[in-house]
Amino acid sequence: MRMPRTLGLVLAGGQGSRLGALTDDRAKPVLPVGGTYRLIDIALSNLAHSHISDVWVIQQYLPHSLNEHLANGRPWDLDRTHGGLRVLPPFEGADGAGFARGNTDALNRQKQLIREFDPDLVLMLSADHLYTLDFLDLLETHRDRGADLTMATTPVDEDASRYAVVSTDDEGTVTGFDYKPQDPPGNLVAMEVFLFDTASLLTALDELEASGADLADYGEDLLPWFVEHRRVAEHRHDGYWMDLGTLQSYWTAHLQLLDGTGAELDDPDRPILTAQPQLLPARIHSSARIAESMVAAGAEVRGNVTHSVVGPRTVIDEGATVRHSVLLDGVHVGPGVILENVVADAGADISGGNRRGTEGAVTLIGADGLVSTTEDFDRTATLPDGF
Repeated sequence: MRMPRTLGLVLAGGQGSRLGALTDDRAKPVLPVGGTYRLIDIALSNLAHSHISDVWVIQQYLPHSLNEHLANGRPWDLDRTHGGLRVLPPFEGADGAGFARGNTDALNRQKQLIREFDPDLVLMLSADHLYTLDFLDLLETHRDRGADLTMATTPVDEDASRYAVVSTDDEGTVTGFDYKPQDPPGNLVAMEVFLFDTASLLTALDELEASGADLADYGEDLLPWFVEHRRVAEHRHDGYWMDLGTLQSYWTAHLQLLDGTGAELDDPDRPILTAQPQLLPARIHSSARIAESMVAAGAEVRGNVTHSVVGPRTVIDEGATVRHSVLLDGVHVGPGVILENVVADAGADISGGNRRGTEGAVTLIGADGLVSTTEDFDRTATLPDGF
């Protein structure tokens, strides 16, 4: 089939406040993933492998940290003379409305640019999810169903109340959309991957703005409008998907990577593309004991590491023990320190020879080395037998 002109629109402006200190000084889309990548690499790599080369990134919160990583789009072959990467920075409109209050508001502020660009389709993605999806399959579903909107969906094995819950009929038509319902009608949720017919999208934004409604999150206004007024189809995704919006899900996704039950980040046919630092391989000393772990380039390990992800330039001294933990870039773990079920922010200097973390919670250690929050979790659902 003829490839319709498709605009990839990546929403990367959220604050990510549920991640605590991890997003105090960086935008959520540049959070490290798997010790090597950044979260936005997932969306951009899926776009690159699906041959979608017109990509716009909408920013708002701490855009400098994101811009540094984007590197003009070079790692994803988006640094082109025609098309390629376009960064849409936050702005205050002439009407004095201030910065965008949600993703529908952010999208509405770009509708004139979308109208001028004149794509056939707009593929809207969030930049904080972990999954692999060929968007060409999504385009095929959209065409075959004659849809105005096609949303990628997936079943979840957890409480669905923090997601957008989707109801469908036997033909895959979306018949109901409940945004973060207190009592979810099912466990099928929207992955925040939405493919719009451009004309329908612009009509929806125009009508919502004309109604005088306060545009906020698209789960509250834009998507319900489509379910009520247009033909909405689902594209079922049966593979791995994780929303990394909480400390618990961020930690869990990394342990699933270690266990081989998480996202597939090492597929040679669909590699994750990123702007990687040029570092020496990790240095493992004779005193080190490492099992079931990932150790990134530039790290130096003299202590004991079990079932953990060790980020670039991280140093673990002799006599230190790290278990079931995720250490970001440049963390230092001193002698005698025991870390269990910990996420440590980049640059944290953890010393003092005592224990951080417990068996029954995920503990966050900020860049200042201080414990800032803990989050309860179901240990049996996240740790494999023997740990």
